[in-house]
Amino acid sequence: MPNYVWKGRNRTGLVQEGVLVADTKEVALATLRRQNIVVTGIRERGKEISLTKMGFRVPAKVLAVFTRQFSVMIDAGLPLVQCLEILANQQEHKNFAKILLQVRQDVEAGSTLADAMRRHPKAFDDLYVNMVAAGEAGGILDTILQRLSTYIEKAVKLRSQVRAALIYPVAVICIAAIVVAVILLKVIPTFAALFTSLGAELPFPTRVVIAASNFLARYFIFFVIGIGAFIFFFRRYYQTYRGRRVIDGALLKAPILGMILRKIAVARFCRTLATLTSSGVPILESLDITARTAGNAIVEDAIVATRKSVENGKTLIEPLRDSEVFPNMVVQMIGVGEQTGALDAMLNKIAEFYEDEVDVAVAGLVKLLEPVMIFILGVIIGGIVIAMYLPMFTLINKIG
Repeated sequence: MPNYVWKGRNRTGLVQEGVLVADTKEVALATLRRQNIVVTGIRERGKEISLTKMGFRVPAKVLAVFTRQFSVMIDAGLPLVQCLEILANQQEHKNFAKILLQVRQDVEAGSTLADAMRRHPKAFDDLYVNMVAAGEAGGILDTILQRLSTYIEKAVKLRSQVRAALIYPVAVICIAAIVVAVILLKVIPTFAALFTSLGAELPFPTRVVIAASNFLARYFIFFVIGIGAFIFFFRRYYQTYRGRRVIDGALLKAPILGMILRKIAVARFCRTLATLTSSGVPILESLDITARTAGNAIVEDAIVATRKSVENGKTLIEPLRDSEVFPNMVVQMIGVGEQTGALDAMLNKIAEFYEDEVDVAVAGLVKLLEPVMIFILGVIIGGIVIAMYLPMFTLINKIG
């Protein structure tokens, strides 16, 4: 017979734990209830799932679909445990399915849904857990889950737009680097040997290209190691307190890209804070969570300063204005929302406006990058080709 490790409280509220031998978990729970023990956790020994330690991450799209389906099932009146079991069994993401089964197990053992989800921070972050806790406390879990699914879907869309804007230039730069490297390492040496054997007089552009080819061939390994070392130390520097602020600050000040990143930061801040406050999460806790999900160290510092200001009894707008991160229009609209008691509605309007602005800005950036990248590629590769053909014209003239 299996052994069940349990933990709970007796009538006086004293925490107790032990091991119980029973045919099934249901029999073990019934036995403990007869002993007037409120079970807070129970598991079969030897079959523990330690997903939290393994650190499985769940894709945002998977989490959004789960949350939407979960809200519909709760709204339809299905029991919480049954909802989790159905969703776990139909879940295609295997790691997430295991997490849901463990959440169902913890809820069945007497834990709240928020506490059960809190044990899996890689799948359910602070924002998710705190909103679920607020929904359970207020009896509006289905509504909270609908807001969560909308928030996650919009966050996924915003992230996809940023990636779409960055993929094109990064892909073009990588392809151009590979093409230029192949030309310099494989093609140019052949031309250089030909010119040397013919005794052709090389013009300055040709000598520059041949010198670049020789340099790359001689120091190629060091060049690759240098790039790898630069990426490694850049990432290490970005992980430091000062490094994050230097790099994130420089990105916000960059032309064109900085404007887009600032709009993304404003949209994310407003959407997150609106979702939390409208769900009943206290303002100080909402600002804490919003700061951790800001995605930019400069914006995070501004939100932390705002939280301290609110904690001291001041308004939101003063530290937001002093940070110089948020546009004046956003600060004024937040101030109006705070004064009228409609802060969440005002934040949602600002978020929708800036999300539309990001759409337009990203589309404009992609259209601008296309001709610029084509021009740069044409100049580099065309310059190499012209430099290698110049000596041929000289040789043809001599032969003629």
